[in-house]
Amino acid sequence: MIGLISATAAGSAAARRVASAWPGRTRVYDGPVGDAVRRAFAECEQLVCFLATGAVVRLVAPLLVDKASDPGIVCVDEGGRFAVSLVGGHGGGANALAREVGDLLGAEPVVTTATDSVGMAGLDMLGLPAEGDVAGVSRALLDGGPVTLHAESVWPLPPLPGVVPASGSSASPSGSAYSIRVTDRAVEPAAREVVLRPPSLVVGVGASRGAPVDEVLGLVRGALREAGLSARSVAELATVDAKAGEPGILGAAERLGVPVVTYTAGELAGVDVPNPSDAPLAAVGTPSVAEAAALVRGGELLVPKRKSDASPAMATCAVVRRPARGRLAVVGLGPGARDLLTPRAKDELRRAAVLVGLDQYVDQIRDLLRPGTRVLESGLGAEEERARTAVAEARRGQAVALIGSGDAGVYAMASPALAEASDDIDVVGVPGVTAALAAGAILGAPLGHDHVSISLSDLHTPWEVIERRVRAAAGADLVVTFYNPRSRGRDWQLPKALALLGEHREPATPVGVVRNASRADESSRVTTLAALDPATVDMMTVVTVGNTATREIAGRMVTPRGYRWQEEPR
Repeated sequence: MIGLISATAAGSAAARRVASAWPGRTRVYDGPVGDAVRRAFAECEQLVCFLATGAVVRLVAPLLVDKASDPGIVCVDEGGRFAVSLVGGHGGGANALAREVGDLLGAEPVVTTATDSVGMAGLDMLGLPAEGDVAGVSRALLDGGPVTLHAESVWPLPPLPGVVPASGSSASPSGSAYSIRVTDRAVEPAAREVVLRPPSLVVGVGASRGAPVDEVLGLVRGALREAGLSARSVAELATVDAKAGEPGILGAAERLGVPVVTYTAGELAGVDVPNPSDAPLAAVGTPSVAEAAALVRGGELLVPKRKSDASPAMATCAVVRRPARGRLAVVGLGPGARDLLTPRAKDELRRAAVLVGLDQYVDQIRDLLRPGTRVLESGLGAEEERARTAVAEARRGQAVALIGSGDAGVYAMASPALAEASDDIDVVGVPGVTAALAAGAILGAPLGHDHVSISLSDLHTPWEVIERRVRAAAGADLVVTFYNPRSRGRDWQLPKALALLGEHREPATPVGVVRNASRADESSRVTTLAALDPATVDMMTVVTVGNTATREIAGRMVTPRGYRWQEEPR
């Protein structure tokens, strides 16, 4: 919950604006400001104070306890010009909140956290539990390092400039040098070291009906402790779906702060385990629950099935280290305008340690990358090579972003990349505004009814197939958007496609032509099927041909949602 506190009419108006934009996420605190701040501090995870920073500092100073537990606090000035991250920039999420509030109110976010100020990923903001000398190692990174990385567990990390991989990944770091260690082992951080805990452990759990939470939790913690493993690296508890509602398992997962993942008895019965048993086979239909649930997605069995010490034992568990998985984000950049690049796309670009893309697309977003991002760029015509490169980097355990214009899944990089990828990496798709949508918004509303997109490039698709699709769209009376309509080496396909549509549509059918949609040299016009000169079209152009109901109204291309225009009043 975000507490909103104000003292003036202008501040109250801004607070109401935030509250109306984020219903259910905010709570407005009225009454004397001091009392309101103290109540909100005790009750909320974050505060937005529409007050002077000096006043807020004096009010919250006696309340501060620890940066890991204190709420994040953002101050907004009386004029609504700045949203200042005051307290809890990382731990309390105030830096991100300042940016959100700034976007909402049109205020400039002010973030003074050192790593954020220079665009570097904070060690306590990587999505992994961080232990040890976070401040000291962060300062070493800011000062240019070097900082040694000891990656006992390979896990996709964002770019960390100044980090140098250790020559031996399991070597013990020296206490005299700064280091980062990625490990799921229960080790204490050395001096000048940060230990990052990857979610690499899966704990399989079996339990009899009514098994107590303390018995399940004690068994899991004991197994981890004796194996020298950190509970902070547990990603999930896994079990058979017949136990999905077992209170002891659910309670243990809640206390560990992890989800419960379930599998069918049939899925678990197909897993080869070292310690099958007749008891679970009779009870739930699989000879193994704990080991099979932990191993069903592969990995290294670190702790074979063991029973709790209770008499009778009501719980079993097994621990598996799952294979390291890289991360591939396939990111659509939109048509070119920065304000049509989605916030999610920006986040993925900043998360990536490796960026793969066409050189001209890389140039569009180079300023958004974090320092230290490794950029692998290439020219036109190397789509399959870029796809293979991105997947190969992800398989090495990297956090990779593969970029494409528009939506990466529409005539772009997602298809070749996913055809190359297997289930050994995590793949995230980030949608973007594709050319048909960008052009449609400029033209008016040509896509108001059923429509289809067809690429006229026969470099990858035989013309016979393209022609069959154009004929089908013509016969079905669909609005058609042509991608890749014409190039210097392909000058006959567009006239042929227009002729095919002309067999089913009137010469006066509206046609929209948009070049470089949303870019600085954007141009557009609405013409007709008969008047369009294909020679005026190139590869940077999108051509949208209306259906039999499409009309030009006030210079705009409009396709009604139904096939009947509104009837004239009688």
